[in-house]
Amino acid sequence: MLQKKICMVGAFATGKTSLVARYVQGIYSDKYQTTVGVKIDKKTVSVLGQELNLILWDIHGEDEFQKIKMSYLRGSAGYILVVDGTRRDTLGTVFQLQAKAKETIGDVPFITIINKYDLNQDWEIGEEELDELSQREWTYLMGSARTGLGVEECFTKLAQMMIY
Repeated sequence: MLQKKICMVGAFATGKTSLVARYVQGIYSDKYQTTVGVKIDKKTVSVLGQELNLILWDIHGEDEFQKIKMSYLRGSAGYILVVDGTRRDTLGTVFQLQAKAKETIGDVPFITIINKYDLNQDWEIGEEELDELSQREWTYLMGSARTGLGVEECFTKLAQMMIY
């Protein structure tokens, strides 16, 4: 069985922990939990006929007080950039983090999820921002840890990218 490390990367409070909980355990909690350092979960999946043991590293969010240690990314087969759709500035954060990640671990597969789609009435990500993602040729999708929208698809798509 192949083992693949995936890191969750983004600004603080974008929903990284909630996305992992929804994916691994099928649950969602409204309680905000700040990740200190790294929280590690595992999930075994079958992708394209291949058994994969995914090791999910939920890394603390980046903000003005705390920067992500890029050394956490070493050994990653892929990563998920998490954007909070209700906070446009979190998109700028993932642009910076992706550049740092590429510098640290090279060209490994990644996918971007724009989380909190269940709050789309408060959405700050529009066509202009989505066009920028497309121009960068990033794979992205809308998601919601609360409703489960796009969560399974996000992890599955990244797993497929890592196999090829």
